Amino acid sequence: MEDEAEFDSFVVARSPALLRTAYLLVQDETLAEDLLQTSLTKAWFAWRRIEGDPEPYVRRILVTTSASWWRRRWTREAPTADLPDHVAATGTPDWQDLWNAIGHLPRRQRAVVVLRYLEDRTEVETARLMGCSVGTVKSQCAKALAKLRLDEALEPTTDERSRS
Repeated sequence: MEDEAEFDSFVVARSPALLRTAYLLVQDETLAEDLLQTSLTKAWFAWRRIEGDPEPYVRRILVTTSASWWRRRWTREAPTADLPDHVAATGTPDWQDLWNAIGHLPRRQRAVVVLRYLEDRTEVETARLMGCSVGTVKSQCAKALAKLRLDEALEPTTDERSRS
């Protein structure tokens, strides 16, 4: 009964932050909710074995579950018989361009960027959450930032260039 109450209070307190992380990993609201629920279910079964703060454990479950989902299915394209009648509007907000650019990164690089910069984690924390070495975090981070620098969606517009 005590474990159940601790788990319930953890879920209530930390779900919004965990859901943000899940969204940043999968870039889809519905998939993020599914990812969080799956991760919390896995955490529940391990709850008695978790020592100390359970949040890093649950975040690691989020990252590894996200990676295993990506290995199982391709979500970028869906075949269709009909082409859309309209073209997406131009002039999307800057934050949307950033999310789109992050979405173009491979899963592992995306996870590093999310954990290091959007969650403000250290290299050591990120390595522990991803189950890899600090060197891997550094190299994946460098590769991700290099790809983001080349992403056309993040290039400044003519107006922005003239102001600097």
